[in-house]
Amino acid sequence: MKPIIGITTYEEDLEGYHTINSNYINAVFAAGGIPINIPIVNDEKDYDAYINIMDGIVFTGGIDISPLSYGENPLKEINRISSIRDKYEFGLFGKAYEKKLPILGICRGVQLMNAALGGSLYQDINIQVPGSLGHCPNPLPSDELYHSINIKEDTKLYSIFEMEKIFVNSYHHQAVKRLGDNLKISAVSEDGIIEAVEAIDDRFMIGVQFHPEALAKRHPEFLKIFNAFILAAK
Repeated sequence: MKPIIGITTYEEDLEGYHTINSNYINAVFAAGGIPINIPIVNDEKDYDAYINIMDGIVFTGGIDISPLSYGENPLKEINRISSIRDKYEFGLFGKAYEKKLPILGICRGVQLMNAALGGSLYQDINIQVPGSLGHCPNPLPSDELYHSINIKEDTKLYSIFEMEKIFVNSYHHQAVKRLGDNLKISAVSEDGIIEAVEAIDDRFMIGVQFHPEALAKRHPEFLKIFNAFILAAK
């Protein structure tokens, strides 16, 4: 039986619509999973109902996580947040983490994982990281490779790609700063920005700062992340 994979959605761009980019759905299908979109859950008692029917969960990209969630006031560069989405995704993450469900965090998703586990974020890379290179080249096609990342050999991410250096797309002005509990760094960019993290223990929990779901059709090697995720969900 194919594993059921939950995908978090949002409504900050289209008020009244729970939406998600179809690339996430297509990647889960292509890797052999059955995707279900999770609407904004307002009642915390309903978190378990969703978690109990899923074999794995994808935390998707999107707007900034409020710095209040990791104990900071916002810089002026923070201009798009949603406390409603933050609460819903932190709640789902806590339940999924407790149950040891396979977790894949993408862009905002890796930032959410890190903040939920007690870490912090660079609110704006350009302002807070001297000498940083490009990380948010808008506008640029989402399937365009933009910069390199270096993958650490003793990681699940390395076992997936079997390469020390790959090229990725990039659509983020924030990044992991202080690492959260039970996480280790999987990959960094040339300027030292953390581009991937994963669990220290044996669970499948990987977060990447790039968007493999957008690259997978043009660059099939990026489907390997979803293949490994779906395999863990089985």
